[in-house]
Amino acid sequence: MPQPLERINDFVVKFANVNGSGSASANQLFAKAILRMGVPCTPRNIFPSNIQVLPTWYEMRISEAGYLGTRGGVDLMVAMNPQTWDQDVAGIEPGGYLFYDSSKPLPRSKFRDDINIIGVPLTEISNRTYSDPRQRQLFKNIMYVGALSAVLDLDVNEVERLIGEQFKGKDKLIAPNVQALHLGRDWALQNLECPIGLRVRRADKVGDRVFLEGNSAAALGCVYGGATVAAWYPITPSSSLAEAFASHCRRYRVDRDTGKNRAAIIQAEDELASIGIVIGAAWNGARAFTATSGPGISLMQEFLGLAYFAEIPAVVFDVQRSGPSTGMPTRTQQGDILCCAYASHGDTKHVLLLPEDPHECFEFGALAFDLADRLQTPIFVMLDLDIGMNERLCAPLAWDDARRYDRGKVMTYDDLEAGKDFGRYLDVDGDGIPYRTYPGTHPKRGSFFTRGTSRDRYARYTEEGHAYADNMQRLLKKFTTAKSLVPRPVRRAAKQPSRFGVLYYGSTSPAMAEALDGLEARGLPLDALRLRGFPFHDEVIDFVAAHDRVFVVEQNRDAQLRTLLLAEGGLDPAKLVAVLHYDGTPITARFILGRIADQLDPANVRPLRKVMS
Repeated sequence: MPQPLERINDFVVKFANVNGSGSASANQLFAKAILRMGVPCTPRNIFPSNIQVLPTWYEMRISEAGYLGTRGGVDLMVAMNPQTWDQDVAGIEPGGYLFYDSSKPLPRSKFRDDINIIGVPLTEISNRTYSDPRQRQLFKNIMYVGALSAVLDLDVNEVERLIGEQFKGKDKLIAPNVQALHLGRDWALQNLECPIGLRVRRADKVGDRVFLEGNSAAALGCVYGGATVAAWYPITPSSSLAEAFASHCRRYRVDRDTGKNRAAIIQAEDELASIGIVIGAAWNGARAFTATSGPGISLMQEFLGLAYFAEIPAVVFDVQRSGPSTGMPTRTQQGDILCCAYASHGDTKHVLLLPEDPHECFEFGALAFDLADRLQTPIFVMLDLDIGMNERLCAPLAWDDARRYDRGKVMTYDDLEAGKDFGRYLDVDGDGIPYRTYPGTHPKRGSFFTRGTSRDRYARYTEEGHAYADNMQRLLKKFTTAKSLVPRPVRRAAKQPSRFGVLYYGSTSPAMAEALDGLEARGLPLDALRLRGFPFHDEVIDFVAAHDRVFVVEQNRDAQLRTLLLAEGGLDPAKLVAVLHYDGTPITARFILGRIADQLDPANVRPLRKVMS
């Protein structure tokens, strides 16, 4: 045996399964048991767009230090899929472990000399114990969780409790699952050296953090943000956001006295219809949203231009996936930044919110409706599959009950009755935002014609060039106003002065945290700035100006954030160095560290010295 890896509460486990085999619930059971032991872990499900038979992986980062991003490399591979055996074995770190079903012998050529082999005859045990083919498969999954609990020194009592919770209300299933768990565990304890060098030791590092998906958190943010209308068309990976909103509404949007629903949730015939419904509802004063992904954004372009030009609030959750076209529907990417920032034809600029985790998905999900009403324009909340469809640890969701919705500039009946001058596209405050009225506000005053064609400040149709230019310039002024309303960037200063910086956003954040620590340990300190919104705050441009070189880390091929920074910030292209990852898997800490270190090491980097006066 090679020298085995020895780590406590700091390693990567990856399960290789077949889609449709029932392995997902067993893998989740394993992850939650570790969390119950007080050890932070982050699972990521990598699955195909086809329903069954194709490979699926479930990768889990276990880190008492709290690194929640993908690290890169695998310390323990649980290889349950012969179809992907070779690539799964190749991904194991030297000294790492291969856990597999040893019911059938494999030739020596299928293994590596620099890894440790853990064989458990799962199929043999399962066939000996169960006669039903489906039971054999399902209980085999629970058996490997039991065996892993032995080799990793996992508290089996936590797994048993989770089984009890999972099958609450179906109590007859609890005992058979517990039996399967111990079949695997007992065999491992009797036949293997347990535990191995990788171990889970009880800690108290999870704290009060919650474990949930970004899509569900965003949907709850919609509820708290006052949304009453959702129109959507199913598309991976955004469908679960709309479904979660429907679930939340069954709890929070039902009138207690009458039992009637207080929300409209419409599955439209396509994405174009869904955004049309949202715009119509918002024009009438409702808070409305749609959830979609890149192909849906492409179909919505004309209506998004209408909402921008006619100044109608709308909220769009774009859960990004790999494109273009159908691309890889179940893989993650940050490929819609430019598409959403300038959605539709002509001169348009849209507000983007860039959450990093489920906590900010909730926070920004609610905030988006205030911004949409305040600015009278579409607001895009830019998630991606990695955030949206994977459970993550994050700070507890919080809401201030004293908070009131910001409905923006709405002229009331009393305002109109008092004779206030109402021009639907009249800027009276100098911030580019006009006043609007809700339909039916006043029987004689405050009405206006909503159109997608050019008009003057009083909504009267005109094709006069000066009126059109006046309106377009005001829209630009409104976009400048938005700069003060979107979430500010978050800065992480290096421990010593540095001439170099890095910009990043969204789901890149957890991997970046570990990469920055790794660069610091190599003597390559970087200042970091996490972007949370577009238009960019002045401090983003100032950050670039203050450094000799700034790396822009993003998950797409064409450096879309870098392009946006150059277009909007008037920056020197030579200063911005793209670090790009776009194979559909989440970006890893090792990838970021390696790409940046390769750029900095040859430059003979030295930290700045403080000058003492």
